[in-house]
Amino acid sequence: MHVEMDIARRSELIRKKALSLGFSACGFANVEKLVEQEQGLRDYLENNYYGEMTYMANHFDKRLDPSLLVPGAKSAIVVLLNYFPKKVLSNETGLMLSKYAYGEDYHEVVKGKLAKLFDFIGAEIAPVQGRYFCDSAPVLERAWAVKAGLGWIGKNGLLINRKLGSFVFIGELFVDIELEYDHSHEKKYCGSCTRCLNSCPSSAFVAPYRLDARKCISYLTIELKGGVPEKLKPALKNRIFGCDICQDVCPWNQKLSPHDVHEFAPKQELLEFTSSDWKNITHEGFTALFSKSALKRAGYSKLKQNIASVMSVDN
Repeated sequence: MHVEMDIARRSELIRKKALSLGFSACGFANVEKLVEQEQGLRDYLENNYYGEMTYMANHFDKRLDPSLLVPGAKSAIVVLLNYFPKKVLSNETGLMLSKYAYGEDYHEVVKGKLAKLFDFIGAEIAPVQGRYFCDSAPVLERAWAVKAGLGWIGKNGLLINRKLGSFVFIGELFVDIELEYDHSHEKKYCGSCTRCLNSCPSSAFVAPYRLDARKCISYLTIELKGGVPEKLKPALKNRIFGCDICQDVCPWNQKLSPHDVHEFAPKQELLEFTSSDWKNITHEGFTALFSKSALKRAGYSKLKQNIASVMSVDN
């Protein structure tokens, strides 16, 4: 049963529920075309910075205007979920995975929480129609997080939140009800710092805020279908799935509180993995250890290929 309430109260209850579901932050934005992002997106595509990720060239108009993706959408409910771990895989005893892949697949975890938030709105707030996403649709997620007041875009192209840093997943729920909208986060707090740009081992940054994915270790170890080019193999060091270097060096990530999401906790077996364990991992072992992991995106064959690339270079 729905009780009549004003927009401010409606927004307050939704934000409170989002936080109670475990989200680290929640903001609201009016759904409209992202005019300011159009030229940047066009330049990115025209320069083929997306490499083999050809899906990035699809649905150009929908990426800029979610109302074309979710007809009738009036509001964007944007959430952040901290994934900064309590323990980091040692780069001395084994090969390295990006921190976002330590636990269960974030797509499912975030969307599961968004589903509960959507059900809550429909049951307790107002009749609602909408859709929710987490890195699963043509949505400029970081732009919507900025618009919802949740942070700014750093020079490495990632969202940075003053309290949470950049180790966050972004999810969004587009709904056909009006809310009290947060102020867009216009100010950037990177100043003259260029640590992220200078620390990239493969020189993937063309300029501040502009990444050439074709040189990015995350792209090379996850999205690239073939083997890592010989000239870029030394840049991998011991990284076999993704890379966090441009985040690890960021001043905003130096004093973070670890997440408390049990789904993101790495299995003890993974924490104890050595280079030898990685080298000898079987398809069955991969499936047992990573059946619920984001590593499924790369798959066993790609992972083995990455391991071989790393071990072929004298680091």
